[in-house]
Amino acid sequence: MKQLGTQPLHEGTPAEGRANYLAMRVPSTVELHEIRDIEAGGVKCRLYRSSAATSAPLLIYYHGGGWVIGDLESHDDVCRKLARDAKCSVIAVDYRLAPEHPAPAALDDCIAATTWMFANAKSLGVDAARIAIGGDSAGGNLAALVAMRADVKPVFQLLVYPATDMRMDYPSHVENAQGYLLTADLMHWFIDHYLQGDEQSMRTPLYSPILTDDATLKKSPPTLVITAEFDPLRDEGEAYAARLAAAGVPTSMVRFNGQIHGFFSMSELLDDAAAAIAMSASYLRKYLNS
Repeated sequence: MKQLGTQPLHEGTPAEGRANYLAMRVPSTVELHEIRDIEAGGVKCRLYRSSAATSAPLLIYYHGGGWVIGDLESHDDVCRKLARDAKCSVIAVDYRLAPEHPAPAALDDCIAATTWMFANAKSLGVDAARIAIGGDSAGGNLAALVAMRADVKPVFQLLVYPATDMRMDYPSHVENAQGYLLTADLMHWFIDHYLQGDEQSMRTPLYSPILTDDATLKKSPPTLVITAEFDPLRDEGEAYAARLAAAGVPTSMVRFNGQIHGFFSMSELLDDAAAAIAMSASYLRKYLNS
């Protein structure tokens, strides 16, 4: 980021933040059987097919970026690698972004697209009985909410350093407030754009999945939660994993010590990121083929 010479994201406009985020992207070298843009329930998406199989397992992926930045390009490499390593198809959802489209637009898009994919699995060449969902950061927040609120039954969910509590009152938000890519200032910037400064919304389970009651949490599928040691969202991700487990949801939680928020997208640079991708793919193979 210093080499790019750009200002901190929270000091600029959303448009500048999106451009700067894309500037950090490393183009993917992963080749797949097919990659094409599609529309699902009126939402732009991208389909990644690892093989010519006509009834393949599927991961529906919601990208991170604080509900404000990120798109199909920013997480293209992640989706390609998960498709390749999990031996499944992946569909990335290009949900609407705030502040142009504040909450609940992103969640509405994710539910609409996901519901459409389950209903149209055959035309997509996927098996409706073998569909998982997942996402990182804001995408992890959306995945957790889709799992409980959409009228579908995914077999597994992958939550990578998910945002689960908009109140931001965990120790990790203080310990890791500055210096590790995602900062407390930037997190406030994201939430302010997404929720339009509505503090009451931060305290509702519609946006903070950790506030969901146990009966609703039980609707979640088996889950892998990945966190990073030097991440403001570390504690809320781990607290959400504990809530899922206490509600009876088969849950695994893995913390990558020494890592920062965003590392999952840096597998060309970091061994831990490659390991996290491999771990995620292993869990996906297990649940998509069981």
